Amino acid sequence: MLRCVTLTLIFAVSVVVHGDDIVKAPEETGEFVSLFNGIDLIGWDGDPQLWSVKDGVIHGETTEEHAAQGNTFIIWKDGTTKNFELRLSFRCNATNNSGIQYRSKHITADNVRNKWVVRGYQHELRNETTLPNVSGFIYDEGGKRGRICLVGEKAAWEADGKKVTEALIDQDGWMELFKLDDWNDVIISAKANHIQHYMNGRLILDFTDLDPNLTLLEGILALQLHAGKPMWVEFKEIRLKDLR
Repeated sequence: MLRCVTLTLIFAVSVVVHGDDIVKAPEETGEFVSLFNGIDLIGWDGDPQLWSVKDGVIHGETTEEHAAQGNTFIIWKDGTTKNFELRLSFRCNATNNSGIQYRSKHITADNVRNKWVVRGYQHELRNETTLPNVSGFIYDEGGKRGRICLVGEKAAWEADGKKVTEALIDQDGWMELFKLDDWNDVIISAKANHIQHYMNGRLILDFTDLDPNLTLLEGILALQLHAGKPMWVEFKEIRLKDLR
């Protein structure tokens, strides 16, 4: 997630509902393709000074000596994400944040700060439990809409810029769900303009993008290292199912 402040005019309409009903993640069925072999970064492209394989997982790390020149990503090169279900596990430290880009675009313009700039939908990754700054919300990386859908929301972004929301999960529920300083399981499900994020077996947001000019229906998959303070993030068991 970018740390600059973007002022976007959004009209929010709240719908009062009860968020007590737990929606569990679907069972893992069907044919998944493993995107990482646990040995090397074949099929991925990122800054070799920042990304490596460590103890069988994808390890991204920035330091004072090797800082990120702007947000930078390691990009999966063997396909795109359209209608899909992605499953993986991650962990990171608390000094900075990371993210999973999907249905996104690799930006190769002359004015970008590194060779691995990506823009589009991002599943935010953080190591904290205080709402709204928690892992799992949808961020518009490189775009104008900022935090499109927060953890705990069932939301629709209307074509006229209004955001209609209902409640899915409260703060107490999130604090019990997320595992600080440990591996957390992520599922991202996307079918046409409907997106769902799951964390550790529970639905944490439900988003429908109804803006015909901003909805993203297909694009690349990538993993983020954030510019700024030194940080590390790790990923394992990355697997993808096509939902045609």
